[in-house]
Amino acid sequence: MKKIAISVGDLNGIGIQLALENHNKIKKIVEPIYCIDKEILNRVSKLLDIDIPKDFNCISKNILPLFDIKPSQVDRDSGLYSFNSFKMAVDLAKKKRVDGIVTLPIHKKAWELADIDYKGHTDALRDFFDMDAIMMLGVPQMFVALYTEHIPLRDVASKIKENRLKVFFINFYKSVKPKSTIAVLGLNPHAGDNGVLGDEEKIIQQAINSATKELIDNYKINLSFPIFSSPLVPDIAFTPNIRKKYQYFIAMYHDQGLAPLKALYFEEGINVSLNLPIVRTSVDHGTAFDIAYKGVTLNSLSYINAVKYHTI
Repeated sequence: MKKIAISVGDLNGIGIQLALENHNKIKKIVEPIYCIDKEILNRVSKLLDIDIPKDFNCISKNILPLFDIKPSQVDRDSGLYSFNSFKMAVDLAKKKRVDGIVTLPIHKKAWELADIDYKGHTDALRDFFDMDAIMMLGVPQMFVALYTEHIPLRDVASKIKENRLKVFFINFYKSVKPKSTIAVLGLNPHAGDNGVLGDEEKIIQQAINSATKELIDNYKINLSFPIFSSPLVPDIAFTPNIRKKYQYFIAMYHDQGLAPLKALYFEEGINVSLNLPIVRTSVDHGTAFDIAYKGVTLNSLSYINAVKYHTI
């Protein structure tokens, strides 16, 4: 059974409730190590009125001095704690003491208040490993990788560069080793309509061609199917007849890929960081401050699926 470090996310949100309530399910899938110290866990347990399972294995050292839990509030202390919990999980993976990590949701504003320079886990992982981590979200039926992530829409077109795209395509292929063609979305409506609505698709196609050639020449990839599709018309790529042809999609920008994914699989999708020496998965939802510490029954599908990914 694999050993997995679980960073507990923002303690003012729902992450720790998910961890406590689902421990008995999770321990049948992996051996979890929770990156939270016992003193703060006791405080959380009392606030939630949830007993701590006897085999809830926590790290032994304190992550931060004790602080007050402020349910459903954006708070510097909880932001810093979530970041340090995450760093501890990464450190365990780097030292080979665990086989991978699962991250529970953080609050980006709380990280900012704690003077943390990263917008989220993926940004931090790029810096920790000095590698171009790739953000992929989804379920086994449909995973979506994002070429650009948390940037303004007005900046996306300027990021469509042939060499950068080529490297992204190659790294993505090597990370997932697909058994069918990877769907690549165009940037413009109608995939540019042969240049009438934009010419970025020409650059995307050139990158596809270059990546395909390099994979065949340098990595001896020899497949019976095209490695990548030509740029697909974005507004029909996720229709049933086309979607069923592909398992992996590459979107040029955040909402292009995630709007259809969340419309189809909102409650069960996960976030996976690719192109790293460790496997990191996460729930595909936020801290849910609106329901945190209010006795609400939580949907745990995303969390359980994030754990299960490590057993694939």
